Amino acid sequence: MSRKAEQAQPGQKARLEILFDKPQLLGRLFGEYDQNLVAIENRLGVYISARGNKIQIEGEAEAAARARDVLSGLYNRIVRGQDLDTGAVEAVIAMSAEPTLDGIIRADVSQPPEVMIRTRKKTIVPRSAGQITYMQSLARDEIIFALGPAGTGKTYLAVAQAVSQLITGSVDRLILSRPAVEAGEKLGFLPGDMKEKVDPYLRPLYDALHDCLPAEQVERRIASGEIEIAPIAFMRGRTLANAFIILDEAQNTTPLQMKMFLTRFGEGSRMVICGDPNQVDLPDPTKSGLADAVSKLTGVGGINVVPFGVSDVVRHPIVGRIVEAYEGRSA
Repeated sequence: MSRKAEQAQPGQKARLEILFDKPQLLGRLFGEYDQNLVAIENRLGVYISARGNKIQIEGEAEAAARARDVLSGLYNRIVRGQDLDTGAVEAVIAMSAEPTLDGIIRADVSQPPEVMIRTRKKTIVPRSAGQITYMQSLARDEIIFALGPAGTGKTYLAVAQAVSQLITGSVDRLILSRPAVEAGEKLGFLPGDMKEKVDPYLRPLYDALHDCLPAEQVERRIASGEIEIAPIAFMRGRTLANAFIILDEAQNTTPLQMKMFLTRFGEGSRMVICGDPNQVDLPDPTKSGLADAVSKLTGVGGINVVPFGVSDVVRHPIVGRIVEAYEGRSA
């Protein structure tokens, strides 16, 4: 793959060319009905034309350079055998605007960073600058607080890392927990036994598991106790050794619950606490155990705090705009 560009100053128009050395991959790069090219044109305000294995990009100099880097990054992902869907395209477009962060991510994303999580069903690569930092922390740190809005991949990536370590044998168990009562709803008024009352609150964790493991393996590992999904109250009095432990929706714990949960940490374990400090559903939002723990534990050895922002939202692009609108920013 080679590049050629006319000289242009910022704010001026530019015409750039990319020559791809594997034309058989361009169908996947362009997408069905050229949908990937259309997405890049719409997001960056450029015009893209293709002839044979050569692509020409026209537009404002900075936008054209970003479009070139996005196409190069997507092409390299295909060469590496990675999946290329609408989410990946949107993620690479977003990452192309990121500044250089000490070599972790480049302003040009033509060579994506070598960080990934392998599970039985898929290989997961980062889709934002925040996810790169988070995935590196998941592989390195013992206790991680992942803080940020919905759609940033906090819980999903933690579950994927936990599944990866479970299937490689570096941990013996995967324990997923969540506060059972949210937004003022009381379990006692729900029909059914305890499992039937609690399961709906834990469904997002089941969904993430099924995305990383075949369904029969999920059920078999739950039955054998290798995977445990339970409300936070079920953690009391236990010491969790050789386990990967995840607490989701941690902003809805009290300080006492959070202290209880953190002190379950045992030898050979990893722990990830995920939550959005701006979405507290407790009767008194100022009494969140997540905020209390972060204020007390930031800077403690072996504990890392990874913040996510609106730019890290990797769901449908409209989700990012919704988050921006609710936070009072211009959409």
